[in-house]
Amino acid sequence: MTPIGEMLPAEPPCAVLEYSITMAARLLDGKALAEQIYGDLRDRVAALIPARGRAPGLAVLMVGDNPASAAYVRNKERACERVGIVSFSRHLPADTPQEALVEAIHALNRDDRVDGILVQLPLPTGLDGNALLLEIDPDKDADGLHPVNLGRLVRQEPGLRSCTPAGVMELLAANAIDPAGKRVVVVGRSILVGKPLALMLLDANATVTIAHSRTPNLADLCRQADIVVAAVGRPGLITADMIQPGAIAIDVGINRIEGPDGKGKLVGDIAFDEVAAIASAITPVPGGIGPMTVALLMANTVRSYEWRTQPA
Repeated sequence: MTPIGEMLPAEPPCAVLEYSITMAARLLDGKALAEQIYGDLRDRVAALIPARGRAPGLAVLMVGDNPASAAYVRNKERACERVGIVSFSRHLPADTPQEALVEAIHALNRDDRVDGILVQLPLPTGLDGNALLLEIDPDKDADGLHPVNLGRLVRQEPGLRSCTPAGVMELLAANAIDPAGKRVVVVGRSILVGKPLALMLLDANATVTIAHSRTPNLADLCRQADIVVAAVGRPGLITADMIQPGAIAIDVGINRIEGPDGKGKLVGDIAFDEVAAIASAITPVPGGIGPMTVALLMANTVRSYEWRTQPA
C-alpha cells in the first residue's frame, strides 16, 4: 500500500513476544491496545446495526497464491469476525488481467454492502498496484492511501487515514506520549508510512525531520531526537549509539531473518535489546505496530460505514 495494502507485512496472529534482557524502556504494547480497539469497535458496530440495517463490509482482493499474502488475508478476515464486519474477500488467479481487477474494484465501489476495499500486496508480475489504487472510491479506501485521502490529510480535512501511521499515533496517545514540542526523526520516506506519519506528527505539533537513504550523518540526526521512528525495512538499522538516553523508539519495520537455529524469526529496524536498555519507551517486533495496522484497518472500515449509512 507504495502501492496498496501494506508497506510492511502484517504480523502472524500466533506471534509470541520473547525478550531476554532487563529493559530500561517501557514496552509499548500494540497487541494489547489492538485488543482494546477491537472491543470498542465491536460495541460500536453492535449498537449501530439495528438503526443502520446492516453490518459494515470489507472487501480484500487477493491475486495469486503467495502464501504470506494468504496468511495476511486470513488475519484480516479473523479481525473482521471479531469486530462484526462482513468480509467480502475475493481470491483471484495469478493470471487475472489488470482490466478484470479494475472491473472487480468498480463492482465493489457500486456495492452498497461494502464500506472498505483494499488490494493485498504483493501482486503478480505485470499488474500495476498504483493504478488499481486510483480506481478505488476514496470513501471506501480502507488503507487510506488514495491521493484524495492523502490530500485530505495534508489539508487537515476529515478522511480515511493510512493505517500504519494512524496506528503509531494511536499507540503514542494510549501511552500518554504527546508529540507536541518534541523533536521527531522519521527514518523512511515512503507514501505508506514516512510521509503521512510526518504530516500526522506535524498536526500534533511536533518538530519533524524525515531521514532517508541519502541523509548524511543519520546517527547524529537521530541522537538529537526525542522520538525516533524507523520504517525502512532494514534489520537492526537503528542501534543504541544512535539514540539519546531517554528517547522513545518506534519500530515500524518487520523483517524476517534466519536465526542461529536456522529458523526464521521477525525482527524490526531497531536493534531491540541494545536500544531498550537506554530508551524510555520502545515498541517490540512482533507485537508493536503490526497489530495496530490491522486494528486501524478495521477502524477505517467502521468509520466509512458510519459515514455512508448515516441518516440523510
